[in-house]
Amino acid sequence: MAGAVANNMDSMRSALEEFICRANDVIEMKLVRSKEDIEDSSRSFTPTFTHQIFGDNETVFGYKGLKVQLYLSAAKLTHYLTYTFEEKVNPKKFEGVQADPILKPIVEKLEITPMDNLDRFLMSLEDDVGFQPMGDLLHSYSTDEAQGTSRHFEIYKSNIMTPGFKEFHTHLQTLLWWFVDGSSYIDVDDERWMYYTIFERYPYEGTKRYTTAGYSTVYRYYAYPDKIRPRISQALILPPFQRQGHGARFLETMYADFRTFPEILDITVEEPSEDFVRLRDFVDCRACAKLPAFSSENLVKGLCSAMEKEALDKLKLNKKQVRRVYEILRLKATDYSNATQARDYRLDVKKRLNIPFQKQKADYEKLKKVLKPEELTAAEEGTSLEERHQTLEKWYQHLLEDYRKVLDRLSMCD
Repeated sequence: MAGAVANNMDSMRSALEEFICRANDVIEMKLVRSKEDIEDSSRSFTPTFTHQIFGDNETVFGYKGLKVQLYLSAAKLTHYLTYTFEEKVNPKKFEGVQADPILKPIVEKLEITPMDNLDRFLMSLEDDVGFQPMGDLLHSYSTDEAQGTSRHFEIYKSNIMTPGFKEFHTHLQTLLWWFVDGSSYIDVDDERWMYYTIFERYPYEGTKRYTTAGYSTVYRYYAYPDKIRPRISQALILPPFQRQGHGARFLETMYADFRTFPEILDITVEEPSEDFVRLRDFVDCRACAKLPAFSSENLVKGLCSAMEKEALDKLKLNKKQVRRVYEILRLKATDYSNATQARDYRLDVKKRLNIPFQKQKADYEKLKKVLKPEELTAAEEGTSLEERHQTLEKWYQHLLEDYRKVLDRLSMCD
């Protein structure tokens, strides 16, 4: 009897598993420029993250053949949201098990009311015709395509008092949930926030149109005694525009704007993703490589105050980032076939990586004066010389891997 019940439970569990969908795969997003884009699958892209809406497992339960369509008008980002499915779990067959809600958690998280009528959404595209990006135009540039055509882009700076921007930002910020891990909405009424946006400008039926390509938020922190320290909080280039060099252009434009203000001390970044770390490293290395203090002759001698001063004065880079840039550029200047140069570089980097262990050692010496022998034994765990060397080597190899990715990209610009 018990075996039969177990088999039934296993059979039900197996049947229910067929109703589990991966949220990232079933959500189709589009930036819609015209009604023709609705049927154009090449315009589609998927979210990077859905855990902030559908939970840590990023799954949706209760459907087979689920498709969620989240379309946005290309310029104003008017939302259209709907979903379809082939089959929905029947509570009568599975002891009352209910399917997850689809639209409700999305709408609650986005805090906007999307359209659910496709004809109305298509009519709303006419509102994009006269759309003009808000704020001050900081930079414009063009890119050459393989077909011999060009694409044109513009970067703007705004604040929440910029006419029309607050309403636009209400729609713009919803994109963060899908593409920035750990994102959150900011207090737009705090006037210390600055906003940077990037748009593609293109001709359409004799008019000038725009498509939103990305945006970033920056908070202006106070730095004693009379300075400002801008911190890049969230940065996003939308999937249709990624891997095309726009991130570097965007960051360089923001940097250039920061450097026009003498009250700005240096530039910081809040909890950057790995992709943003590499982007920042690339941009900063390319800029520092042009400074006299970062010549190959100086790099192999080690980090010096002249590097820190020149990078701060001319580029507004803080000491921590300068150290990272120095290590990347010194790696480039190091001849790894030369055993002495390779050893000197390795020891220089590992000396920095060893700082946490040095602090741990100092803390341990203090503990020896106050802990009992059995307590001291517990505190010694993980502090052996061999374990330290293994950890340092692991950190070092991971850094080399990251640094070489940056150098590979830099080599493409030489």
